[in-house]
Amino acid sequence: MLTGIRYKATPTDHQARTLAQWIGCARMIWNAKCDEDRYLRAFARKFLPVGTYPKPDKAYSQYKTELTPWLKKCPSQILRNSATIWAQTYQDFFKGRCGRPQPKNRIRGNYIWLTRELFQLVKEDGRWVLRIGTKKNDLGELKVKWHRKPRADRLPNSIWIRVEHGRWSVSFSYDDGKLDDNHLTNVEHLRWLRRCSVDQLESLITPLDRGVARPVQTHDATYTVDTTALRKQRGREKYLKRCQRKLARQKKGSNRRKQTLARVARIHQKTASARDDFLHKTSRAVVDSAKVIVLEDLKLANMTKRAAPVPGIAPGCWLANGARAKSGLNKALLGVGLNRLETYIDYKAYRQNKPVFKVNPVNTSRECAACGHTHPENRRTQATFRCLYCGHADNADRNAALVIRQRAICLILHSGTELAGSKKNVLRPGANANPRKTPAAQAASATGGSSKKKAA
Repeated sequence: MLTGIRYKATPTDHQARTLAQWIGCARMIWNAKCDEDRYLRAFARKFLPVGTYPKPDKAYSQYKTELTPWLKKCPSQILRNSATIWAQTYQDFFKGRCGRPQPKNRIRGNYIWLTRELFQLVKEDGRWVLRIGTKKNDLGELKVKWHRKPRADRLPNSIWIRVEHGRWSVSFSYDDGKLDDNHLTNVEHLRWLRRCSVDQLESLITPLDRGVARPVQTHDATYTVDTTALRKQRGREKYLKRCQRKLARQKKGSNRRKQTLARVARIHQKTASARDDFLHKTSRAVVDSAKVIVLEDLKLANMTKRAAPVPGIAPGCWLANGARAKSGLNKALLGVGLNRLETYIDYKAYRQNKPVFKVNPVNTSRECAACGHTHPENRRTQATFRCLYCGHADNADRNAALVIRQRAICLILHSGTELAGSKKNVLRPGANANPRKTPAAQAASATGGSSKKKAA
């Protein structure tokens, strides 16, 4: 099984300057290929028959002209690798795996791909040494912090060198020796789970409700950020506001403004590192303690859309639409990292051969886990849930987790349930099942329990 690893690198001033030039040349080739593709497609639409488009290739020598003398100083292997990555990305676009290659900037394009002609990873005097460059462009040894020692039988064929806000890193992938043949597919997991009873499924399934106040809530555990990390985050936000106010007053292009921009970038980097640390620890704890994991099929892109404008009676007049509150909610949802947590859980559960399923998230926070009564007033506050029909009271997030588990059990035991989605892990109900209700909710609907009647 392929496993990726990332090491911290500390280049010298000369190495950092040269690597930055190589990264800029690789990015220039990528952007030139994107511009060439855009021009050729526009030409084909106007002058060629319908359905005739140019085929993407790996050629890059046409960009070495008198206007680009710096490309001749860069190793040709780096330019070739950049064109190869672009062509591979275009092939993935044809297969529906990603979007069409887009131009890169210094923020999202600060990396290069080095093949075996450009680096050497050898062991000398009991320590590992990474040398970068060729005979003509030799950068010497790159200082790397080997927190996990490489193995002589698993040396990489290529490496990636990346710089983010002045921090350099080296990463590559290797085969850890674990076979993928023993891993069951989601269809096989579902077929095995259908043999279990309801009580067995309740003991096997670990539901996850994701939110802002409680980032992760299961049926028996709560995972939140500790107070020390929250205090540091509030301090970073205050310092960020000070730097942004200072940045607005500084002259563009000045050295002081560049220093302030570097401070702002470091603040964001620290925030992202703290978030990733929490998500990695939480996903590890969830996967180690669970046997079957069930999540909500959240559409974060739809949840974080900006508030729609509300036109007034007179032309040109607009009513209040709560845009400020919606922007704050969007920032909170994106700051928690809901999608990234799902990604971490997916790959860690796959390594342990544990299934991860998703269910419909509609009304999970409004449905009662005890009787199935669904009403907006069941959850009047963020943390409190109290059913208007049966009087069941619980924490709102924990009640939602229990509802998620009940929905998963209902769908697993139903013979018409099928797996949908890009990863084939979304439990989709059959023709005779209600996709928005648990078994308790369906029974309550049959007996009139989902009415607005309040408990005495």
